[in-house]
Amino acid sequence: MSSTLTDLTIASALDGLKNKEFTATELTAAHVKVMENTRHLNAYITETPDVAMKQAAESDARYAAGKNGALDGIPLGIKDLFCTNGIRTTAASKILGNFVPHYESTVTTKLLNDGAVFMGKLNLDEFAMGSSNTTSAFGNVISPWKRNNGDNADLVPGGSSGGSSAAVAARSCMGATGTDTGGSIRQPASFCGIAGIKPTYGRCSRWGVVAFASSLDQPGVFARNTEDCAILLKSVAGHDPKDATSANKPVPDFVAALGKSVKGMKVGIPREYAVEGMPAEIQKLWDEGKAYLKDAGAEIVDVSLPHTKYSLATYYIIAPAECSSNLARYDGVRYGMRAEGKDLREVYENTRAQGFGEEVRRRIMIGTYVLSAGYYDAYYTKAQKIRRLISEDFLNAYKECDVLLTPTAPSAAFAIGENEDDPIKMYLNDVFTVPASLAGMPGMSVPAGLSGDGLPLGLQIIGKPWDEETVLNVSQVIEKAANFTAVPQMVVKKAA
Repeated sequence: MSSTLTDLTIASALDGLKNKEFTATELTAAHVKVMENTRHLNAYITETPDVAMKQAAESDARYAAGKNGALDGIPLGIKDLFCTNGIRTTAASKILGNFVPHYESTVTTKLLNDGAVFMGKLNLDEFAMGSSNTTSAFGNVISPWKRNNGDNADLVPGGSSGGSSAAVAARSCMGATGTDTGGSIRQPASFCGIAGIKPTYGRCSRWGVVAFASSLDQPGVFARNTEDCAILLKSVAGHDPKDATSANKPVPDFVAALGKSVKGMKVGIPREYAVEGMPAEIQKLWDEGKAYLKDAGAEIVDVSLPHTKYSLATYYIIAPAECSSNLARYDGVRYGMRAEGKDLREVYENTRAQGFGEEVRRRIMIGTYVLSAGYYDAYYTKAQKIRRLISEDFLNAYKECDVLLTPTAPSAAFAIGENEDDPIKMYLNDVFTVPASLAGMPGMSVPAGLSGDGLPLGLQIIGKPWDEETVLNVSQVIEKAANFTAVPQMVVKKAA
């Protein structure tokens, strides 16, 4: 029974709960058991099984009274970047290791209002800085997937939302929240063989989310298929007066947008994404994606995003600049841990040196440099101008097409430690996802194939601003055509 329940989609679980085939308590208990059995993945920083079981019992009472919400009884994981009232929120950093907020983020408030059950707080790269989930102060997250070549190496789940992607793939929760600054939902979704959507910047409130780079950070969701992502996105989207960057736009019924024909739709293929040295299996996956949409009646058109080549450099000026500003608040006085010193300056120095990890310190130093007197105009102002050009590239492309199709990542998941000697190599993981982040466009990754080593590969669908409906619809067309049915080896063993 337990393995059956944890293999359900959110949509089918909601049907089962409404039809009284099982209770929310049974559904949650099954996921708690998987959470306990998959602790070696280190996907959770803080497990909250007691909270989950209490919420599940309350959910059962609502079903009995006929007052159930849109997500009632669904076990979810929460990225440990979202503040949760009375539950430790660490941002995977030593400096916030014992921080317990007295407030709830807007996104998690919306999920709770819809009746969701919270399994715990999910691991991530420290302050969401990373593409591999290896910079967490609470240790690496391990992907539930293994290569099929017999090397048995532990693989990264992607980052920064690696705990979210690993937990959803391993079936210790049915869906999860994530945040995407430069690809932190889409790349881990691709690495773990699940679906993940970053909505348009401003679609979901950032209030109560620990900030990394404020003009780029955007909450989104993970699930095992497109329909479940649509269900979750409808719950968390919407205007929030507490967030000045939250857009006052109506939230469409994303689920109702699914299943529509793409006949006559124009799908743009940005020629600049065919980067030099792209692995043959990534090019093959991309070609298959084009064929799926063409077979479904869409027209494939060639488009150009000429400033794409500047995206990574632009991102790695703007994001560290904003991070150095945002993280200045962690000084040992007002927030988080405090290391003593002989005077105030030494308190600052000791606290930040001991509280932040290596990657966070590196980005703060880069950001402080590009914002310093004499270099601000040379780097930061110029990067903002290029960002505008990158954004205009997308808007010009959308005069010729309705949606863009690209690979999500330049490779399948790599082994833990494999690329860590070279930060530039790690930054290149974001090469296909960063442009949409800079432009604030919605983007989604869906699993569409396997690498030569049997690991998941994802395709990315990028839409027009506020057009998540088309992104989700096209994603589902690819999802159905690709018929991706592979699951992590540990899930197969569990079911056997």
